[in-house]
Amino acid sequence: MPSTQVLHGIRVLELGDFISAAYCARLLGDYGAEVIKVEPPSGDSARRHGPFPAKDASPEDSGLFLYLNANKKGVTLDITRPQGRKLVRTLIPKCDVLVHNYLPRELERLGLRYEDVKALNPRLVFTSVTVFGQDGPYANYKGYAINATAASATTHRIGKAESYPLAMPYDRGDFWGGLNGAPATMLALIARRRDGKGQHVDISAVEAMNTFNNGMETIVYLESGAIPSRRGHRVQNLYPYAILPCKDGYFALIIANQHHWDRFVELMGSPAWSKEERYLDRYKMGYEYPDEVDALIKPWLAKYTKAELWEMCQSRGIPWHPVQRVDETLRWDHLKARGYWQQVKDGHGRPWSVPGPVAQMGRTPPQRFTDPPRLGQHNQEIFGGLLRLSKSRMATLKKAGVI
Repeated sequence: MPSTQVLHGIRVLELGDFISAAYCARLLGDYGAEVIKVEPPSGDSARRHGPFPAKDASPEDSGLFLYLNANKKGVTLDITRPQGRKLVRTLIPKCDVLVHNYLPRELERLGLRYEDVKALNPRLVFTSVTVFGQDGPYANYKGYAINATAASATTHRIGKAESYPLAMPYDRGDFWGGLNGAPATMLALIARRRDGKGQHVDISAVEAMNTFNNGMETIVYLESGAIPSRRGHRVQNLYPYAILPCKDGYFALIIANQHHWDRFVELMGSPAWSKEERYLDRYKMGYEYPDEVDALIKPWLAKYTKAELWEMCQSRGIPWHPVQRVDETLRWDHLKARGYWQQVKDGHGRPWSVPGPVAQMGRTPPQRFTDPPRLGQHNQEIFGGLLRLSKSRMATLKKAGVI
């Protein structure tokens, strides 16, 4: 029976290190692509990053590596050496996509610029996922996730106005680059169906992160010259649009429609202050004196737990939600019911829960997760099978440290 996975039959070659290229390739693998991950013989740096289940854990047990590299085959290959580069060039004609996160100067040194690989495979989709992109004055600058969020002005908007800007957590710049790289790669594959030609897909994490400004920040500046400031726990809008404390944590409050506000006021027992003229204009409350209104609401919120507030709000159609910790999200019945969490095993057979594919597709569903590859696990399948290297040749390359 033919596979129903939307990217079945597409082969992806992943080069690079750490998060951005790996996440892009994993997203393609989630929907059926065959992904061949190339690591140096010492392993991808994500293997040494953790988190680990124990102090003496091996590189096969890194939680970050397990998440990024499910649904992949893994080979070891030192592409900084001539023999390694020769093997990569032999693989390229057999692939539909190449995903990497190298700087232009690194690609030139490796002989793997788009012009180089296009000569080997004109149908190849060549996807670059770097912080600054492949051209422009910053293209050859080394960058990390925090550089992407800082350069995009995203960091400037996070935190309290009177304090430092805050970094986005979880290497968000790298993940966001990969997240944009995967659908862009799919668009290039669709274009290839028209004319049979591949192309270079160039993703800059700075540009991807700049979408967090939603255009609004830029428009405000261009129209008025005002530079939006940080607003901490709230968004400046109709009141309320904020995160406030409750009995056992925090609750996210947002009300766009007046009837939801009326229901909340009634839920609080219609306190006398809510009838005063000052507290009838939610625009002024949100833009001019939101802290003052927070002080009136906080004592009521402090009486109840997140679960109690959730139940009361949902029964009245008020669209608020608890701020969940990671353990609460893992236990959340909603995500469990949707089959979101996937199980993978580390190198010692221990199961881990990792986030699954986001898009649930009815006719062409994503594949169930396969375990991430152990270091060099598929060398024989790829080098011996796909490239037809003899066992003696592979042994020579292994002894030389090439694979």
